[in-house]
Amino acid sequence: MEVLMPEPQICVERTLAIIKPDVIGKEEEIEDLILRSGFHIIQKRKLQLSPEQCSNFYAEQFGKLFFPNLTAYMSSGPIVAMVLARNCAVSYWKELLGPSNSLRARITHPHSLRALYGTDELRNGLHGSLSISSAEKEIRFIFPEAILEPVPTGQRARDYLNLYVKPTLLAALTALCKEKPADPM
Repeated sequence: MEVLMPEPQICVERTLAIIKPDVIGKEEEIEDLILRSGFHIIQKRKLQLSPEQCSNFYAEQFGKLFFPNLTAYMSSGPIVAMVLARNCAVSYWKELLGPSNSLRARITHPHSLRALYGTDELRNGLHGSLSISSAEKEIRFIFPEAILEPVPTGQRARDYLNLYVKPTLLAALTALCKEKPADPM
């Protein structure tokens, strides 16, 4: 009888998470929720952004009415930035965050992080990348030393597994089978 195994998949994404200045005191509690939600914290750093750095980080929001308040808020104190990784990290993180308006989040997503830690639309407690491309850009901004290699998917992942992983495993398992341990227990 042949056992059918699913095709191996390498589908790990990274996203940026930021604990904003007004909820920095809840850092450990928030990190615990992140880890219990299946994320791995790949990198983490505590820093304080200048108003100019905040303007650059939120450049896509430039021209909107809330932009000056956003940059003032984000530069008002230290933040904790984390690179999170897991399958579909961007979408799962957005789901865990809930709506950007904390008041709306309390009604529609009462168990979301923004419902729990945010106070209003601007002070929503946490930041999350909107897409994979914005996550890469934001991670490079906060962690300029980070190496962001594209994660292979589809045929590239299968080719990598066939070329590098399977031969190594086969050789190691074959060698292991040829060795008879003196005392298996």
